[in-house]
Order: sequence, then C-alpha cells, then structure tokens
Amino acid sequence: MVSGSKPLLTVEGLSKSFGDRQILKSISFTVMDGETFVLIGPSGSGKTTVLRCLNRLEVPDAGDIRLGDEPVGYRLVAESHTREALSEAALARQQRQFGFVFQRFNLFPHLTALDNVAVGPHRVLGLSKAQALERAATELERVRLGAHLAKRPSQLSGGQQQRVAIARALAMRPRLILFDEPTSALDPELVHEVLDVMRALAAEGMTMIVVTHEMSFARQVANRVMVMADGLVVEEGPPERIFGEPRDARTRQFLTHVLNR
Repeated sequence: MVSGSKPLLTVEGLSKSFGDRQILKSISFTVMDGETFVLIGPSGSGKTTVLRCLNRLEVPDAGDIRLGDEPVGYRLVAESHTREALSEAALARQQRQFGFVFQRFNLFPHLTALDNVAVGPHRVLGLSKAQALERAATELERVRLGAHLAKRPSQLSGGQQQRVAIARALAMRPRLILFDEPTSALDPELVHEVLDVMRALAAEGMTMIVVTHEMSFARQVANRVMVMADGLVVEEGPPERIFGEPRDARTRQFLTHVLNR
C-alpha cells in the first residue's frame, strides 16, 4: 500500500462476458491514490478487459466501480434508491478522469508530436490553442521528448511514439492512467525508454494501473501486484511476496513460464 493514501478506485464483483464466454468472473480489488498497481497473468486471463471496463470502453455485465466516492457509469437516484445511466456527456466527462495508454500508439500520422498532445486539451478540455500547446510542450518535456516536438509519428521510433502517447494522456490531467501492455509492440531495445518514463511517473505519485509482461517492472516499481487467471483474481499482494513466495499454483506456473523463457 502507499503510506497514508486513501482508496482512489474500488472495484466490486466485476463481471463481463462476450457471447457465451465469461471473461471476468466477479472480481474485486482496490487501488490506492498514488499507487502503481500491476496486473499480471497469462494471455487471455482478462487483464485488458478489466482496464476497458474501468473507463467504460466496455460495459460490465455486473459489478460496481467507484472512482473516489463517485460510481462509474451511472448515478444513484436518491428518491427511488435506483441507478440511472449517465448521459453521454456526463459519461464522457467521467471517462476523461482515466488516461489510457494502449499497446498501439494511435497517434494522428499527419500531426506533429506537439499537436498530437495538444489536440485533446484544446478540443475536449476547451483550452485555448496557445494554452494547449504550452501544456503539450510541458508534457513532452516530462517524457523526455522536448527535442522532438515538431516531428511526425513516422519520424519517431516506436518508443518515442509511445512516449508521445503517454504525454497525450498526461495532458488531459487524469486522476489515474491505465496502461495496457505499453511495451508489447516495441522492439526489445526500445522497451527501457518507455519503462523509465513510467518509473518516473510512479516516483512522482501518479496513480497507475499497468497490465504488463515486463516482470522486472512489476517486481521493482509496483506497490502491489494482482495475478489473474481464467477471469479470476488468483492472488494479490506486494511484489516481494508475489515473486518470492507465491501462494497459488497458477501464479507459480505463470512465473516459472515467464521468468525462465
């Protein structure tokens, strides 16, 4: 846990199916303010679906998600004690509290790095063009790309493009950032530059939920690690225990596979 922090995200009984296949089976967890919370587990265990349900890119079949004291995806109607779905505009405002960094960078190919980062603050948050560009430049400096503001994505390496994507998320001033295997599309020699930026964000106290197969990052940077398998939470705890004394056979099997390949 992060010392002195309070819960920022609370998930209870989260379930999701696609057709007749149940991907998430009533999972629950809490993420503390300022925490780096890492999800690991075999491919197909439901990790990405968790992230997509958190900010309503996917609508859960059941369960509650709360960001601070606010329910995600609905509001409570006090007089009738019922739930009411949020309007499209209200849901969009809520989703902006979640940054999302995908496996693929999803940058606009015709825009510079600076404009890729500025477009959200300008068009979505309503900042003036000058304010948005200033914020974009600040965030690109933060991810160590201050010398590349005028370059288009085709002129950047994969690691640099992913750092632009991180700057784009930061520029929206989210309360937490979701990372979905942010290094999986990168050449091995470029992985470290993205992980170094994420380490710096963790040190700054940015709340992050990270799906990754980079076990060194999980071991060294995570405050807590949650292990998933077959749509279930297998176990959760500090990285020194998960990696040093895993309690569940599925965790041991997964770690043996990924650490010895």
